[in-house]
Order: sequence, then structure tokens, then C-alpha cells
Amino acid sequence: MQRVAIIGVRPVVALFFKTGGFIVEIKIGDYVIYKKDTCQIKEIKKNKFNNNDYLVLRPIDDESLKIEIPVATSGELLRKPIDKAEVMRLIARIPEIDVISCNEKLIEAEYKNLLSSGSHEDLIKIIKTTYLRNKKRLDNKKKIGDKDNYYFKKAERYLYNEFSISLNMSFENTKDYITEQVASLVENK
Repeated sequence: MQRVAIIGVRPVVALFFKTGGFIVEIKIGDYVIYKKDTCQIKEIKKNKFNNNDYLVLRPIDDESLKIEIPVATSGELLRKPIDKAEVMRLIARIPEIDVISCNEKLIEAEYKNLLSSGSHEDLIKIIKTTYLRNKKRLDNKKKIGDKDNYYFKKAERYLYNEFSISLNMSFENTKDYITEQVASLVENK
């Protein structure tokens, strides 16, 4: 995963980041990944008290939330969403990505560890594992596990929100699209 570092600022219009040896411009209206949340940059403003520039971000799945981060430290916390080609490569690899295999007592710790890694493959691992565990429970006429359901939804949110930007689709359409693509890949094996 690439992290970005700020190398300059144009007044209230755009930021320039250095990432992977390239200079990337991020403007108001662009999408970024802040920690794990997919957000849109709503404005770049000056703080009245300390005269520092701040980015104002809105998570795409919660318009009521406003996140303000100092421009000076945002390079460590922001990255651009992956592009469509990378999304398509990841989708093609989903059938090959292993599920988590560990002791039942350690599964939650493994979910937390994978979730904090920031890796798309790790999010896919969580989604596959929790889906299969819950499917097995349902097939055995048991209720879905709360722990698995919690991590399933969280991993889906992080992964599909970012993919939805790259694919220019809604969250639900992205989820359906990926499900169809993976089903087709598995069927054609």
C-alpha cells in the first residue's frame, strides 16, 4: 500500500503529494482513503486559531461526519484509491486468496490483525472467511455469529467503498459486480 507525503500546497485549491516517485495532485472533490475510510475532500481551509491549513473530508458512507486533518500531517494518513486496473486484478485473484485457518479462540484476534493491516487481500480474506463460516452455520440451521457478522460488514465497507470509487458504481452495485465476477471465475475453473 502506498502512503503519500506532502511536498507543497497551492492556496485552498489543491495539494501535491509525492507517492511512488510521482507527484500526485489532490483537489477539492477528489476521493482519498483516510486511514481505512473512503472520503471525499470537501474543502481546504485555514484554522483561525493556529493559521494552519486543514483538509475537510466527508466519508462517502456518512455525509453527517466531517473529518478535519492538518495538511502538514495528512501525508501519513491519506492515500489515493487504487485504480480500476488494480481492482480488476484483485477481483481476478479472489478465488486464490486463502481463508483464515486458525483456532476458534484466536479468530477474532486474527480478524483484528488483518483489518488493521490495510491490505486489500487481508480484507478479502476476512470477507471470505466470515462468509463461509456464517454459511456453514446457516446450513446447519444455526444463527449467524455476531463476531463474524461484525467483521464481515466492516471489511466489506472498507473494501467495497474504495472499489466503488474506482469502478464508478454504488456500494451495492460494486458488491453485486464483484460477486458476479467471482462466481464466473469459479464456474470457469
